[in-house]
Amino acid sequence: MTSTAQLSTFSPEPQRRFDGMRRSLPPRTPKLVIGLGITVAIALFGLIGPLLVTDPMAISNIGLSGPSGEHLLGTTQTGQDVLAQLAHATRGSLIVGVTVGFLAVALSGLVGILGAYLGGRWDESFSLFTNVALVIPGIPLMIVVASYVEQKGLLMIIVVLTLTSWAGGARVLRAQTLSMRNRDYVLAAKVAGEPTWRIILVEILPNLLPVLASQFVFAVIFAILGESSLSFLGLGVSGTFSWGSMLFYAQNAFSLRLGAWWWFIPPGLMIALLGAGLALINFAIDEVINPKLRLATAAKAARKATR
Repeated sequence: MTSTAQLSTFSPEPQRRFDGMRRSLPPRTPKLVIGLGITVAIALFGLIGPLLVTDPMAISNIGLSGPSGEHLLGTTQTGQDVLAQLAHATRGSLIVGVTVGFLAVALSGLVGILGAYLGGRWDESFSLFTNVALVIPGIPLMIVVASYVEQKGLLMIIVVLTLTSWAGGARVLRAQTLSMRNRDYVLAAKVAGEPTWRIILVEILPNLLPVLASQFVFAVIFAILGESSLSFLGLGVSGTFSWGSMLFYAQNAFSLRLGAWWWFIPPGLMIALLGAGLALINFAIDEVINPKLRLATAAKAARKATR
């Protein structure tokens, strides 16, 4: 009798958690579908493309030739295949963007969520650290650091981009955590003697997943644009292909003046397409986070259903 009563009491809880997680997912709007389609297509090209193309460093005697059956996107000034370089550059830019996105979200979550939940001196120290990081301009700092470091490896670029992209997200997560730490389910977990790490991971963090997803998307955009800017200025990773390095070499070879559009348009177009795809995904996630947008989307769906 007791087991039956306990089963009837606790069985709805997993279903409620599942329903809450399902409601936190962004709705299948056209923005989300188009954004995911563009992003997945570029990601697949970056993963599979380098396995299907020739050596991007191979030099031939066909310099600055337009697109043809042998070279689908033409060649560079030294006869290197642009399609092969674009495939390897896509992989390099995606590695930087995704890595910086994860690290920036992890750092902003550690500073924002942990500081807000602990409160007191921890919150004051983390908030001071965040405010100092916010007032430092990101792009000039990246240029200064990259110009003074002799060995410009991939790790250095990732660290610089991470340190310049986490502070804004930490402020948002701090504000969200401050509004959650005194709610009933968090207080009940405290009274039950749950450890701090479990309260943060089980009670608070699942409710912040839409915010974290939005911050990850924004951090990836920032990292790819930042890396492309550094590489375009000649301060990127040496010996590694990226969209910015392709634009750098195309500029130095006067491709625009020579009319070699097949050299500089593909990397620029890839940056624009990935930025547009991630922005559409971010807009779809924002409809979940922002109550006004969520109500507007629901009202629009209701009007379509009544027609």
